[in-house]
Amino acid sequence: MARTIGARAVAGGNAVEIMGRDQSKAADLAKALGGGATTGEWGTAPAGDIVIVALLYDGVVPAVTQYGDALAGKVLVDISNPFNSTFDGLAHREATSIAQEVAKAAPSDACVVKAFNTVFRHVLEKGRPDVFIAGDDAQAKSRVEAFIESLGMRPLDVGGLRMAHWLEGAGVVTVGLANHGVGHVDFALSITELPVRANG
Repeated sequence: MARTIGARAVAGGNAVEIMGRDQSKAADLAKALGGGATTGEWGTAPAGDIVIVALLYDGVVPAVTQYGDALAGKVLVDISNPFNSTFDGLAHREATSIAQEVAKAAPSDACVVKAFNTVFRHVLEKGRPDVFIAGDDAQAKSRVEAFIESLGMRPLDVGGLRMAHWLEGAGVVTVGLANHGVGHVDFALSITELPVRANG
């Protein structure tokens, strides 16, 4: 997902900085992305205002905790899906989400937005899917929406950060559809709007 979002971000005219525990891999990815993409040192303050946390779900909160005050004032975008071992439920049993747990671990002036978790990587790479987002800060969501639009996709706000729990559930639904009703992964959840009818 880091490579895919990074490539679309570069294509959309965004400045991209790659950070990873393995500096050489991060540098290789930045080089592959081109477009002036740079490499930052793991653990230092990211250069950008929006930080895409592209990690497996069990590494997200520990990474945010490790970064600590280096993330002050940033918009943190959690894209993870905490699937259980059979991919038919969530790994956490409580009515929470990874994004909500990130908000607890992040500096108080950082804002957390859930996004991208209902879209398969290759669909994100090749298509123009709807991207559902959730967050408590209107300004942060507006900035993430503008970023998503720069990728050529449509952002759709589902509400406050507590809705991230249900977006993670929607991630489980996509896997269920891929395994059963749809039968493949070449799709994304989307919204179909009917034409507005005049009264009467």
